[in-house]
Amino acid sequence: MIALPARTLVRWRGWVIAAWALLALLFVPKAAHVQRVLAVRGTAVERSESARASQRIRQAFPNPIAEYVAVVVRGPVRYTNPRFAVVLDSISAALSRQPYISQVVSVRTIGESTFVSRDRHTTFLIAALTPASTSDVSHTVVPDLRETISSTLARLPHADGFDVKVTGNPALDYDVRTISAEDTRRGEEQVLPLTLAVLVLAFGALVAAALPIIVGVLAITIALGIVAVAAQFQTMSVFVLNITTMVGLGVGIDYSLLIVTRFREELNRGLSPLDAAVRTIQTAGSAVVTSGVTVVVGFAALILTPLTETRSVGVGGLVVVGVAVLLATTFLPAALAILGRNIDRPKWLARPLARIHAPTGWERWARTLGHRPWRAILGSGFAVAVLTFPLTQIRIGLPARNWFPPEAESGQALAALRDMGASGVIQPLRVVVQLPPGESALSGRRLPGLKALSDSIRKDPRVREVRGVATLRPELSTLQLAIYYSDPDSVRDRYPEFFNAYLSADRRTTLMDVIAVDTVSLMGMMDLTRHVRALIARGVRLKGAEIDVGGFAASSLDLQQQLLRRFPGIVAMILGVTAIMLFLAFRSVLVPLKAVVLNCVSVSAAFGITVLVFQHGYGASLFGLEGPTEAIFVVVPVLVFATVFGLSMDYEVFLLTRIKEVFDKTGRNDHATMEGLSATASTITFAAAIMIAVFGVFAFARVLAVQFIGFGLAIAVLLDATLIRMVLVPAIMHIAGRWNWWPGVRAPRREVEDVT
Repeated sequence: MIALPARTLVRWRGWVIAAWALLALLFVPKAAHVQRVLAVRGTAVERSESARASQRIRQAFPNPIAEYVAVVVRGPVRYTNPRFAVVLDSISAALSRQPYISQVVSVRTIGESTFVSRDRHTTFLIAALTPASTSDVSHTVVPDLRETISSTLARLPHADGFDVKVTGNPALDYDVRTISAEDTRRGEEQVLPLTLAVLVLAFGALVAAALPIIVGVLAITIALGIVAVAAQFQTMSVFVLNITTMVGLGVGIDYSLLIVTRFREELNRGLSPLDAAVRTIQTAGSAVVTSGVTVVVGFAALILTPLTETRSVGVGGLVVVGVAVLLATTFLPAALAILGRNIDRPKWLARPLARIHAPTGWERWARTLGHRPWRAILGSGFAVAVLTFPLTQIRIGLPARNWFPPEAESGQALAALRDMGASGVIQPLRVVVQLPPGESALSGRRLPGLKALSDSIRKDPRVREVRGVATLRPELSTLQLAIYYSDPDSVRDRYPEFFNAYLSADRRTTLMDVIAVDTVSLMGMMDLTRHVRALIARGVRLKGAEIDVGGFAASSLDLQQQLLRRFPGIVAMILGVTAIMLFLAFRSVLVPLKAVVLNCVSVSAAFGITVLVFQHGYGASLFGLEGPTEAIFVVVPVLVFATVFGLSMDYEVFLLTRIKEVFDKTGRNDHATMEGLSATASTITFAAAIMIAVFGVFAFARVLAVQFIGFGLAIAVLLDATLIRMVLVPAIMHIAGRWNWWPGVRAPRREVEDVT
C-alpha cells in the first residue's frame, strides 16, 4: 500500500528536502521567542470554586488586590532610621507612578508589625497590579517594575547597602518562565554532544550519526513554531517548552535511528541507494508510523483534560511527534537516497567500533532466554515488584520545598519573607462572602455570622490571623463590633485602604484573608483549604450568602481534584486505543494485551522510584533538592503516564515488527523471537540510551515540575528498554509460542524448532 508513495518520495527527494528546509526557516523566528507567549500558572478549563472566588473579587472591588507583588527591602540600618525611610518612600512613590500599579501598601502607611522582621532590618511593600496589566499572559510588568526599583535606588545618595528583591505570583511566574527557557537551551547544549557520541557508537560513522540529530532539531524547531502560533488562539503552558524539547529530541532521534539502521541493512544486502530508501520506507517507515500513532494517542488523551498545563503538553506533544514521524519517513529517506554509501564516512571510524555492533552477545542472550524463560520472568518480576512498592505511599499535592527556583530573585525574596514569618501574606486563602442583593456585611444581622466564621477559622493552629471587616478590631465582642460599625462611613474614612481591599462599595461582598503560620507548607495550605471549606459546609450563620474559598492553594487543590477525576478515563482511553491499534497492526490478541500490561508495569515501577527519590528524599541531593518534597505534583503522574506509555511502545513496535517479519517467513515462533531480539537489541539499547540522556538532563533542571517529569521519563525508558523489552517480552513470547499470533495463525499446532 505504501510502495507508490515511497517511490514518489524518493523520486522527488530534492524537492522534499527543500520543502522541509523552507518550513524550518519559516518557523525559526517564532520558535526562538516562544517562551514569551507561554503562561506559567495553570487554569482550569472547567469552572471551579477558586475561579468563582477570583471572579467575584474582580467584579466587586474597583481596584482589587487580586494580583500583586511584594518588594522585599533589607537594609544596613533599622527600618525606623531616616535612611531606610527615604528608601521606602522613594520606592513607594516610584511604584505608585506606574500605570500598572493601583496602590502600594507598606509599614509606612499602615504600621503593621507583620511587615517588619524581628531584627528590624527587613520589611516589604505590597504593590497591587491593575486587572488590565495581568490579563495578557504574553505580557508581564515584572522586568519594568524591577528596572524602576533599580533606577530609583541608583538615584538615591545613601541607598548603598540596601538589597531590594521582587516576589509574588507575577514575579515567580516570570522567573519560572525565564529559567525554563534557559534550562531548555542549556539542556539542548548538554545533550546534543552526548547524543552525537552515542550515535557515533551506534553507527560507527559521523555522517550517519549527524542525520538523526538534524531530524531531532528540525522537529523541535518546527513544533515550537507551531506552538507559538497556537498560543495566539489558546493559552499554552510553559510546560510545553520543556516537554516539546524532550520528546522532540527523543522520538526524532529514535525514529531516525531505526530508519538509518534499516537503510544500511538494505545497502549491505546489495540494493542501490534509491531502492534501499524505498525498502526502508516500506519496512522501518511503517514501524515508525505505527509507533508514532501510539505516542500520539497518549498526547491526544491529554487534550481532553481540564487543565491548561496538560492540554498544552498534549498539543505540543502531538505536534512534535507528528512532525518527527513525517521527517523520519520523508525528509530522512530523501537525504539517505542522496547520500547513499556516503553515510558510512569516515571509514576509519567504523573499524575500531566494529566489536560493539557484533551480534554474538545478543544472540547468546536470546538463546539463554529461549532455554530459561520462566527463570527470566520470575527474576524480572521480583525486581519490578520491589521497585513498584513505594508507589503505594505516593502523596499527591504541592511539594513542601523547592517548588519555586531558590536561586531566582523571586525565590530568594520569598525565602526572606519566610525567614521573617510573613510568607503567608503573599499566598493567603481568600474567603469571599457575597450576600443577597440589598444586604450589608456591616449590618447587625450579618456581622455575627462573619465574626463566627472568622473565629472558627482562627482556632486552627495552622492559622496565624484572619483579616476582614469582622477582625479589624479583634478585641471587640460581637455586640461591640455592631456598635463600632453603626456609622460605617466614618469607619471607612478612617481606614480607606483596608476597606477598599476587604469590602465592596455596596457593602454586599466582603473578603477574608486567611494567613497561615510560616511553618505551613504548600501541601499544608491545601489541607487548610479543605478544612475551611468543611467549616463552611457544616454551616455558619450566614444563611443565603454565597461563600467561595480562593487563592493559590485553593486553586491548586481544585485543579488537582479536577485532574484526578479525569485520570482514570485518560488511562482507559490510552490503554484501549493502544491495544486496538496493536491488534490491527499485528492481527493478534495476546500481543496487544501483553504490551499494555507490561507498559503499565514499567510505568508503575518508574513512579515507585520517583516517589522514593523525590517524595522520600533518597538521593534527592543529587538533583539539587534541599530535602524530600513530601508530595508529588498532580500533573506529573498524568504527563509521565501519557508520554511514557507511547514512547515505550516504540521499542515494543520495533521488536515485534522484526519478530513478526521473521515469523511470517519461517512460521517458527522461537526462532523468530530469538532472531528479532538479536536484530533489534542493539538499536533499542542505543535508542534508549539517547532517550535516557535527553530526559536525564532535564532531571537536573531548576524548575521542580520539570525535574519530576524528566526523571520519571528517564527511569521509565531505562526500565522499559532493559527489564521489559530485553527480558520479559521475549520470555513471555517464548512461553506463548504460536498463541502470540492468534487469530492470525489459527491452528496452535505443535512446532519443532531449532532453539540452538
